[in-house]
Amino acid sequence: MSTATTPKGQVPDVAAQITYAMRTMGVAPIPRNYELFYEAYIGSNPSLTRELAALGNRATQDELDALGQQYFGNHHQSRVIETAHSRIVTELDGLLRLLKQEQNSLESYNKLLGETYTRINSKSSTSADILRSAISILTEATGDTMAHGEQTVEKFSQKSQEMDQVRKELDEYKRIANTDSLTRIANRRAFDERLASIYDTSSNSPLTALVLADIDNFKKINDTYGHPVGDKILATVATVIRSNVRKDCFVARTGGEEFAIIIDGNTAEEVNQMCERVRNALETTPFKNSKTGINYGPITMSLGFCMSGEAEDPGELYAKSDIALYCAKNAGRNRTKYYEDGMKKDFTKSWLIYKR
Repeated sequence: MSTATTPKGQVPDVAAQITYAMRTMGVAPIPRNYELFYEAYIGSNPSLTRELAALGNRATQDELDALGQQYFGNHHQSRVIETAHSRIVTELDGLLRLLKQEQNSLESYNKLLGETYTRINSKSSTSADILRSAISILTEATGDTMAHGEQTVEKFSQKSQEMDQVRKELDEYKRIANTDSLTRIANRRAFDERLASIYDTSSNSPLTALVLADIDNFKKINDTYGHPVGDKILATVATVIRSNVRKDCFVARTGGEEFAIIIDGNTAEEVNQMCERVRNALETTPFKNSKTGINYGPITMSLGFCMSGEAEDPGELYAKSDIALYCAKNAGRNRTKYYEDGMKKDFTKSWLIYKR
């Protein structure tokens, strides 16, 4: 897939490169096509990247939609949200009608009470007739009103269940939309949201760490053994990371062989120990084909992290963690580095270029 060139030392404009690639392939600039090219560009799904590139310059909209269906299923954001919106509007309209009917019923009952009171005060009837009539009228009206109320409660319950189902479907859509299809952990989209939330409140704790991790020499693995093997290794690496951090830690795949961990409530020393636990676990994990006997390992990982108290915003936190990761790579790989003042890097990736 062709991309626009970027002058050395400058941060690439992702949107411009994606637009350029779409224009080069003659692809219509519509949201669902942009989503395909965006996911392919950031490398979150190598298979999608390869299949999209294989379409060449003659990709039809049907072929693009088929890819979208294959990799994103029926969970395209616009369609799901539009459908959910329509259903919610319908259910709310039904609830309003029920409330109106209940109001009318109560107004009728109130009117009937007033008429009964007038009859009781009437001097033209005997006391027995008055009471008999009043009791008969009120008994029937109260029974009707109670029955109507029970029906209303039942309908409200049904509507509530239907709206709860819509909510569950939207929650499921969000889970799928925020999950990396290959590794089954959070994807770049979910990472962007979680990273931004670190600085959402003034009560932000300085004991939040952003860890960026990168598999060492992964391109060589892909070139030597092929992408299918690389994909299996990525999935295993994700499992190793997830298994060696606390359950409440946020773990995401943010790019091709890049991962991120957000850890709350630990000191820098404790975060370093957690990173080392992940690194050692990965280094000792066997990567061997049981059928052919080919050994793909050892697989190692470099990690860099920074504490949120040492940055003013998500962009700075990302940049400093990335610098620490760069230093870990530059120092020989397969190690963890904590960001310190004085670390420098000629080029740092900006977190903001990935935000959509």
